[in-house]
Amino acid sequence: MSKTIVVALGGNAILQPKQEGTYENQLNNVRTSSKFLAKLIQEGYKLVVTHGNGPQVGNILRQNEEAENVVPPMPMDVLNGESQGFIGYMMVQCLQSELNALGIDVPVVNTLTRTQVSKNDEDFNDPSKPIGTFYTEDEAKKLSAERNWNMKEDSNRGWRRVVPSPQPINILEAGTIKQLAEAGNVVVACGGGGIPVIQKEDGEYEGIEAVIDKDRSGYKLAEEVNADVFMILTDVDHVFVNFGKPEEKALKEISVSELESYVAEGQFSKGSMGPKVESALNFAKNAENGRSIICSLEKVDEAVRGNSGTIISKQ
Repeated sequence: MSKTIVVALGGNAILQPKQEGTYENQLNNVRTSSKFLAKLIQEGYKLVVTHGNGPQVGNILRQNEEAENVVPPMPMDVLNGESQGFIGYMMVQCLQSELNALGIDVPVVNTLTRTQVSKNDEDFNDPSKPIGTFYTEDEAKKLSAERNWNMKEDSNRGWRRVVPSPQPINILEAGTIKQLAEAGNVVVACGGGGIPVIQKEDGEYEGIEAVIDKDRSGYKLAEEVNADVFMILTDVDHVFVNFGKPEEKALKEISVSELESYVAEGQFSKGSMGPKVESALNFAKNAENGRSIICSLEKVDEAVRGNSGTIISKQ
């Protein structure tokens, strides 16, 4: 029986830092990503793909603000839905084309996905999610003053706007996504961490302005669809401890308890590797016989065979 793998693809795999956010640039990046993702189908996995949207939703938000005197702006939850639509469209087009070229007859579908969060989440008081493009410190200070944006330095790569990033509670469309995957579809879902919604006292849901971390939502999605593997793709082959220091070490196969000890030491920064390690650790810890992998896009097939990446398991 085929195993299910949930893959979390970063927003920067769709638009690189400092790259102009044209449709052509993003389509080419998605086309490249699809060549590697298709290898997981060749390896025999049922595939669910989630993706980030930080660069994209930031650009859409700025479009809204620049044109607010011409076209009424939309709230951030709606913009999340917009980014799910256009990124999902590109991913369906490219993944389907790649599978067709390989002679693999598997449909690809994109599912608009909502993620429940709490309106009392602490991140609404101290926003942490970087979105949009990178700025110099001087540009950031100017935008902060002119537009009242929250600006923070992002992993020494420049300054970016930050917005609330609440913790996901559950994925509302998880049951449908699971059914689609089990029926043999490649499913693109929970894009940008999902459209953030809160549950009202009457049980109904309404959107709230935020952008959820895609790795944290990816973990919840993997848990709720009973995935066998949760894979987070990044721009390095492994997770490192003592990163950038003489005693730097790549983590390869590692147990939950050993990785927890590194987390307790504060080895992983909140703005970059921290959420990835936290999400991968949670899945490996809580899933029955499940494992997590953090690896580079280019080595996905080697990673599922155990030959690359940081592989986290209970033992």
